[in-house]
Amino acid sequence: SDRMERKSTILMNRYELGRMLGQGTFAKVYHARSLATNQSVAIKVIDKEKVLRVGMIDQIKREISIMRLVRHPNIVQLHEVMASKTKIYFAMEYVRGGELFARVAKGRLKEDAARKYFQQLIGAVDFCHSRDVYHRDLKPENLLVDEHGNLKVSDFGLSALKECQKQDGLLHTTCGTPAYVAPEIINKKGYDGEKADIWSCGVILFVLLAGYLPFQDSNLMEMYRKISKGDVRHPQWFSSDARKILSRLLDPNPNTRITMDKLIEHPWFKKGYKPAVTLATPRASKDLNDVQAAFSTDQKDGKGV
Repeated sequence: SDRMERKSTILMNRYELGRMLGQGTFAKVYHARSLATNQSVAIKVIDKEKVLRVGMIDQIKREISIMRLVRHPNIVQLHEVMASKTKIYFAMEYVRGGELFARVAKGRLKEDAARKYFQQLIGAVDFCHSRDVYHRDLKPENLLVDEHGNLKVSDFGLSALKECQKQDGLLHTTCGTPAYVAPEIINKKGYDGEKADIWSCGVILFVLLAGYLPFQDSNLMEMYRKISKGDVRHPQWFSSDARKILSRLLDPNPNTRITMDKLIEHPWFKKGYKPAVTLATPRASKDLNDVQAAFSTDQKDGKGV
């Protein structure tokens, strides 16, 4: 019968791999099921060779080891790291419900709804910043909403693995999607990860409230010019409070842009804010060893895949 033909792939004797959910330059992501718990997970499969070639190993190791330390309800959880000779596997929380921006595509959000998502986003980003992890690629595709309507930031700490396309050869090593990227990154100024993430959060807030991007132009150079000047027009339905906070977030000068501390104290932000309860887990050393092992190049391929 048809079902017998579909030989399922069992990974490391732990997970049954299902359909592919997405793919990038370095990685493919699959839906999978834990054989032990029957729970759905997402498995990110990374090509070790490619990662070695671009020389990102140390950065990824460091960030993964931190990711395994952080437990935050608005960050997609990394469950475990496994490896074979050629591949690295991340088993992660599977978020049902899809991307936040699928919701915005149906129409812009009311201010209170936008603020709720923005609060959850900032809570997650601030939590990671406090552990020296900077996302550098915050954009809609990385914002998921679970079945309870809670925001989940994905690819935190694995952001180094994002594709850096050379659009028109202009971006070179500049990561991130131009529409969401802070001016100081575009202008190759050397940048502060926290300030750059805050800018991207400002762009995301604008999109939630407006239903479209603040700096849009079919001409890439023109878009860069708008970003560098912080040249943005607010639609007439924005409240004056929303305009005020957006002008602080989308300040093209990182030195005067609002800081995380000030943002969290801002009256517009604080309205109805419930900080998430977070748990630190004391498993760091074991995890770091797992990660080191996963990336060692001479690893014997004894583990099933």
